[in-house]
Amino acid sequence: MEKTGSFRRQWRMPPRARTAQRVDVHCHCLPGLDDGPETTAEALALCRELTADGITEVVATPHQLGRYDGRNSNVEIRKAVSNLRRTVATEGLPLRIWPGADVRIDERIPDLLRKDEVMTVADGGKYLLLELPNEAWISPLGLAQELASMGIMAILTHPERCELLCRNPEIVFEWPENGIYLQLTAGSVMGEFGPSSEKASWYWLNEGAVLLVATDAHGSEERKPRMSQAFGAISRRLGQTMAYRVCIDGPRRVLCGQEIVPITTKLQAEALAWK
Repeated sequence: MEKTGSFRRQWRMPPRARTAQRVDVHCHCLPGLDDGPETTAEALALCRELTADGITEVVATPHQLGRYDGRNSNVEIRKAVSNLRRTVATEGLPLRIWPGADVRIDERIPDLLRKDEVMTVADGGKYLLLELPNEAWISPLGLAQELASMGIMAILTHPERCELLCRNPEIVFEWPENGIYLQLTAGSVMGEFGPSSEKASWYWLNEGAVLLVATDAHGSEERKPRMSQAFGAISRRLGQTMAYRVCIDGPRRVLCGQEIVPITTKLQAEALAWK
C-alpha cells in the first residue's frame, strides 16, 4: 500500500507550534466554492471576523464529495487559497490560510487520496476531516481503519449534529483506538445548533472524548466564528486545562501534523490561555 509520504504536497507545513498561534482547522472561507462566502468581499469579511475572534491560522475546508462530488478539486482549492492569501495580505490581516477540505464519507476516499483528489488538513497527509450525513447513519470504522493503515487519522467533523450519535453518544468511545477523533463546532457548544447538539457536545467534553473544537464558520453574518466564546464557556464549566486542550493545543497540533497529547498541568493551560 502506498505510504502517505509519497502523496504530492505543494505546501510547506507550518513551523513548530508558537505560543501565539490560534488555529481553526475547519472553516468554509474560500469564495464561490461551496455554501460559504460567494464573493471575495464576503470571504474577506469572514477573514476579518476570524481575526477578531483571535484566530491567527485557518484551514480553508470547502466540501468535497457528497453533493459536491466532481467539484472542488485539490487543484482548485490550492489555487483559491493562494488567491485569498494574497487578498488577505493586501488588506494587512494577520491571518495565515492553509488548504484543506471537509470530505463527505465515501468508500473511494483511500483511492482518491492516492490520486491527490481529496485534500488532507493543510495538505499535510496526516489528518483528514471526515463528514458524516446528519440524518443517515454510515459507520466510519472500516474507512478509518484503512486510512490509519496509510498513516492518516480521521477527524470526524461536527458529530454532535448527527442524529444517531446524539441519541447514542457512547458509540464514539471506541473510535480513538480505531483512528477516529472528534471535532466539535464552537457554535454547538454555545447552543447554536439546538439542544440535542449542545447536550451531546457537553457530554463528550465532560467525558474527555473530544480532540478539538473548530469554528466551521461559513460567513461574517450567519454561522460566524465563535471560538473565543467556546473557549470561555469550556473554561468556566470544565476548567482552562480542557479549554486549552481542545481549542488551542489540539487544533495547533493537527495543523502541524503532530501527534495529539493530553494537557497535564493547569499552569500550562493558564499560561497559554485564549486572549
